[in-house]
Amino acid sequence: MAYGRTIGRGGSYNRLAEPSWADPLDTSYSEQHGERWNPPGSFGVLYLNRDLRVARLQVQHKLRGHPYGVEDLDESEQHDLVDVEVAERDWLDCVTVRGLEAVGLPATYPRHRNGRPVRHADCQPIGRTAFEDGRPGIACRSASTDASPTDEELGVFDRDALTSVRMTRRQPFTEWFWGAPA
Repeated sequence: MAYGRTIGRGGSYNRLAEPSWADPLDTSYSEQHGERWNPPGSFGVLYLNRDLRVARLQVQHKLRGHPYGVEDLDESEQHDLVDVEVAERDWLDCVTVRGLEAVGLPATYPRHRNGRPVRHADCQPIGRTAFEDGRPGIACRSASTDASPTDEELGVFDRDALTSVRMTRRQPFTEWFWGAPA
């Protein structure tokens, strides 16, 4: 029996990338260091934002706790926005309540009912099991600060990234962050 529930996703997504990255779809850093859905040294995951709103939330999330805001930083060193097209696939469902419950996550994900964030250590075994079960990746609610339950991300496992994700455009920070419609 397959692990968890699936949800169909595909179409336009985006990713934040450092301006110096030659290949913004490279998953080697994620593989080496681990992230939310993959333990360090296991497999790579290409983390994507569903839309421009989630990309902006990611920028704000990265600055949380610092005594400065995005307006105080050198714009030439800020994240490019990489637009991609993702093939329609059935992803592990960590978006819907039923999907979250099927993998043992709280219905209030990315937080527990008491408001405490769900840790990466709780998500990584789910990602490993989905990877071992042959899933292409995980569709999930965004864990960025100020994200709503309808804000989504997609974690594409490295073995599927080359065939499932195609870069369509790369924009420097000044072109996508300030004044662009959300």
